[in-house]
Amino acid sequence: MRTRPLKVALLGCGVVGSEVARIMTTHADDLAARIGAPVELAGVAVRRPDKVREGIDPALITTDATALVKRGDLDVVVEVIGGIEPARTLITTAFEHGASVVSANKALLAQDGAALHAAAEEHGKDLYYEAAVAGAIPLIRPLRESLAGDKVNRVLGIVNGTTNFILDKMDSTGAGYQEALDEATALGYAEADPTADVEGFDAAAKAAILAGIAFHTRVRLDDVHREGMTEVTAADFASAKEMGCTIKLLAICERAEDGASVTARVHPAMIPLSHPLASVRGAYNAVFVESDASGRLMFYGPGAGGSPTASAVLGDLVAVARNRINGTTGPGESAYAALPVSPMGEVVTRYHISLDVADKPGVLAQVATVFAEHGVSIDTVRQQGKDGEASLVVVTHRASDAALGGTVEALRKLDTVRGVASIMRVEGE
Repeated sequence: MRTRPLKVALLGCGVVGSEVARIMTTHADDLAARIGAPVELAGVAVRRPDKVREGIDPALITTDATALVKRGDLDVVVEVIGGIEPARTLITTAFEHGASVVSANKALLAQDGAALHAAAEEHGKDLYYEAAVAGAIPLIRPLRESLAGDKVNRVLGIVNGTTNFILDKMDSTGAGYQEALDEATALGYAEADPTADVEGFDAAAKAAILAGIAFHTRVRLDDVHREGMTEVTAADFASAKEMGCTIKLLAICERAEDGASVTARVHPAMIPLSHPLASVRGAYNAVFVESDASGRLMFYGPGAGGSPTASAVLGDLVAVARNRINGTTGPGESAYAALPVSPMGEVVTRYHISLDVADKPGVLAQVATVFAEHGVSIDTVRQQGKDGEASLVVVTHRASDAALGGTVEALRKLDTVRGVASIMRVEGE
């Protein structure tokens, strides 16, 4: 073992950063044995220097993150501050001044991953980001290393613990969306402003990262179709149960059947209770990877929180530190396939549509005619009526999103259709 320690700077010391610092201190001997050299915390950049941070030498605290990454003697910079700026500039500055980077910044990687990889390659440094997707679950490294010799066709999963907790509560207790959200907030699973989670922004950033790695193609956040889950109702869950399904907010990244393009999307979907994702409860995450040679793989575990995310950060730190000692770098960006990202309209799946209609003869025939005119085949129909009002639930065979959109637009123009109560995709069959 070499005696000169590897110097590590920490950008951010919140829930995740403080846990990274704690593990570096308490597991110092084990980390040194695994890496082949001691690891030294050389500086910690924070916004509030007066806050007490147990176990961290106050002399290491600074508010000047730029000066810290410009020191020139750092081996690794760990970025856990999040957001686009100043994180982007700090990471590129770290590369320029000789440090490799470990990041948990999904938003930045989804938006500017290609530029960050290019900067890392230019300066001969590593960029690792296992913690950016699904917390402690090993997912990035298996995709870009373990499955590097395979052809991945689909990545399907629950990648946001907050939304899974809310939907699980709605399913198991019959609670409405707001009631379930309030409980998630009280228990600390949801932020005071839950928009990034419940509107799908967080999951969409993760989907962009996963699709890019899985399909060797640059996929940006803007390429991901995103729908939130705020409109999911107790009635939707009741309909799902009648079909033997439940509802999850899914990130779905797929290669087209002809292999010529890919899609990436995030939205609520009904999945059969027989599917393993249906049994993922609480704030847990789970991701299915489907490939030619290995078949179907499932990765499951806690997707957020200080300790789980710090575990992923430390795993990357060990890998980067080993590379540093050996004078090598790990795998960088692989975007050689450069496949086009198809629009959502070309996605093909099944649909569950709930309509409020007039309860009178001929309505079903009118509705069925609209579906037929737009090339959408009906699988099942369920109708309930009372006092002149009726609910009509249609489940389709596989059809394109564009065809379904045209169907719904035409249905809304029928005098006998009072409203389209809900539209939900059916996945995982």
